[in-house]
Amino acid sequence: MALRINDTVPDFTAETTDGTINFHDWIGDGYAILFSHPKDFTPVCTTEFGAVAQLADEWAARNTKVIGVSVDGVEDHNKWKSDISTFAGAPAGFPIIADEGLEVSKLYDMLPAEAYLPDGRTPADSATVRSVFIISPDKKLLLSMTYPMTVGRNFAEVLRALDALQTSAKHGVAMPANWEQGQDVIIPATVSDADASAKFGEFTKHFPYLRTTKQPK
Repeated sequence: MALRINDTVPDFTAETTDGTINFHDWIGDGYAILFSHPKDFTPVCTTEFGAVAQLADEWAARNTKVIGVSVDGVEDHNKWKSDISTFAGAPAGFPIIADEGLEVSKLYDMLPAEAYLPDGRTPADSATVRSVFIISPDKKLLLSMTYPMTVGRNFAEVLRALDALQTSAKHGVAMPANWEQGQDVIIPATVSDADASAKFGEFTKHFPYLRTTKQPK
């Protein structure tokens, strides 16, 4: 069954470029982003993993760990990291899971249960392994997205979504379309006008069901 928002994400033990991890223990008490790709030494994925490397300070500032997953082995991962760092101009300091047996890919419904890797495989054999999962400190799935082979993921959008999720969790608000840090937020319809005034101060009432206020500090 596919993972759904607010499900507890599956735990697992796996080999990574940082050694053996237990996923839930590795997450600890912060946020986590699990992101996957079809194969090492592929062009689009090299640019994507490079983008993740360049955002290292941003992930840290948000108490968020990032970890990649690939259906190649640790030895290939470590070799590929050199290319990623060279291309990005930033060290690829995050771990990458070795999922040669497809256990993690299937556990997170990125590949069907009957999937296998044939001899002489190509990236197309694991094409659906190109997903992002944002996970809360209590190990719940907050957001997931899956892209096709030809479209590189926008990690600035992943960062924006993470900001929105953390702002919502901290202040009990919702974010409008195209929201970015510092912009107005939405007061949930379940909050009365009186309670909204008490909690947020001034707000704009566009419609009875749509009220906005400045982003809480």
